[in-house]
Amino acid sequence: MLLTQQIEIAPQDTTASLHDKLADLGGALIVQTLGDAQSNKLVRTPQPVDGITYAHKIEKHEAALDWRLSAKQLAQRVRAFNPFPVATLRAKDETIKVWSAQSLADADTELTTRIPGTVLRADAKGICVACGEGVLCITELQKAGGKRLPVAEFLRGFDITVGSVCEGVAP
Repeated sequence: MLLTQQIEIAPQDTTASLHDKLADLGGALIVQTLGDAQSNKLVRTPQPVDGITYAHKIEKHEAALDWRLSAKQLAQRVRAFNPFPVATLRAKDETIKVWSAQSLADADTELTTRIPGTVLRADAKGICVACGEGVLCITELQKAGGKRLPVAEFLRGFDITVGSVCEGVAP
């Protein structure tokens, strides 16, 4: 290794936003490394063996939301799968892409005892779904062949009934 630098992953970062941050950082580090090479200031450091892992390619089937997981885990998956393959759920026999969602930390415990996948609320603020632990509030969605929409606009063209159960568990 010739040069390293760490950055924080913000709670709202997606794969797309992190890609852009790392591209900017990488460009700056290349310029710095070339300058250091010209002035003989480079210090080579062997890459540590500890911490090396292999990450397999993410496949589409992994994007189906598994409501048995915690709302926190699902919110992280939604961010991780943005922009590809994009998290999905099934409602009314349609596959819907989920572009943005947050875990509700202060969710009412009475609501969280519902069957995972149960729609608890569907309004302009979000579609709230019971999870294995907590509640996931979905705020940006996309129907097949449609465009990404904030939840308020999405619900004008797609009725989601409170009490219905969303599917999403991967095969």
